[in-house]
Amino acid sequence: MGVLDASIVNLALPSMGAELGLSSTGLQWVVNAYVLAFGGLLLLGGRASDLYGERRVFVVGASLFTVASLLGGIATTPTALIIARAVQGMGVAVLAPTTLTILTTTFPKGRRRTKAIASWTAVGAAGGAVGAALGGLITQYLSWRWTLLVNVPIGVALVITALVVIGRRLPGETRRLDVLGTILVTTGLTALAYGTVQTHEHGWVSVPALLPLGSGALALAAFLLVQSRTAQPLVPLGLLRNRLVAGSSIATFLMGAIFMSMWYFLTLHMQDDLGYSPVQAGFAFVPHALMLVAASRAAPWLLHRMGNRTLIVAGAVLGLAGLLWQARMTEDYVGGILIPGLLMCAGAAVSQPPIAIVGTAGIDRADSGLVSGLLTASRTVGGSLGLAALVTLAATQANPVQGASAAFLVGAGLMVVTIAVVLLVLPRGAGGTPATA
Repeated sequence: MGVLDASIVNLALPSMGAELGLSSTGLQWVVNAYVLAFGGLLLLGGRASDLYGERRVFVVGASLFTVASLLGGIATTPTALIIARAVQGMGVAVLAPTTLTILTTTFPKGRRRTKAIASWTAVGAAGGAVGAALGGLITQYLSWRWTLLVNVPIGVALVITALVVIGRRLPGETRRLDVLGTILVTTGLTALAYGTVQTHEHGWVSVPALLPLGSGALALAAFLLVQSRTAQPLVPLGLLRNRLVAGSSIATFLMGAIFMSMWYFLTLHMQDDLGYSPVQAGFAFVPHALMLVAASRAAPWLLHRMGNRTLIVAGAVLGLAGLLWQARMTEDYVGGILIPGLLMCAGAAVSQPPIAIVGTAGIDRADSGLVSGLLTASRTVGGSLGLAALVTLAATQANPVQGASAAFLVGAGLMVVTIAVVLLVLPRGAGGTPATA
């Protein structure tokens, strides 16, 4: 549901801006309000799943997301819309870690878990495919408001299904949530993103930018201090010293920064620069999303023959080729959008299952929700901060096309860093050998 919502809303951004008078910075906050709340609270959502059980947490998250979608759909001001998007992000933050936790605790390590995680990735990609086409149709023939209101019946059905299908479980009753740690990490990440956005108008060395950036860094430093001293931390620092968890989280963070920005810049490029209608832009993305589904389904077969680390690197190399190609920004659909997009999507899809497998390998049952939340938070926060930074960079260029080209070139550089992290941090045979994956 979160992937469906993100892809639908991306197609509706220009229409939202036109009706509510949102600037480019305001449109960025329609995206960032969602992903910041999502990323900042994912660790809490993951830990809550460990403590209170998947069923209860799943229902709470789905209910919160559904109510926020209704409020966003009837919003009449930019502020109301952005607040509703933030509450949506809070709901998905509680909901999302539970899905991966259910898989990693239900299926034992090996081929069954690999296939389950690949199917989980493919379902997300299918949501992107449906959302891309549906978002264009809804925006052009109904209203951008229905891109949010469509979540309401889906959310209601999801709550009812969860109550029927997911069994009750109440683990960890003697443990408590680290509320102070959650406040500090959420505050720090939000301040960093806000400071990055401020550089668009004021520059990197201005007080409006440096003040939130410095405050965010201090809040994150305080978070690490609290985690080292509290008896029941949100993120036990021992987990971050685990090479598999640390390497997977860094790689996920970098890929989030790259691929969330990819969808944002391509959406605006097709509609604002190439003159695509919302429907045309939506259907232009369908081959990309179908590639995500196909490559995700192929990932278990590839992983069995290549191993986790090799497959992650291979996917990153595909993504790098697509980013460099996309940076050329040619105006024809096949050479300028379709082929580079397919390369980027194939790379992203085959990389995600092995990263999830490596990151959750050997984790205690009591920490499975937390690690799931950590990986999802890394992707989401990376996407938010990466988007903020790349939008700021793009605004310094002579025109939007050159700005998008610069953003894709920087994304290519980040992909090179990702490859280096995987090769240097993750050991050979990480998360299992091809024979056991």
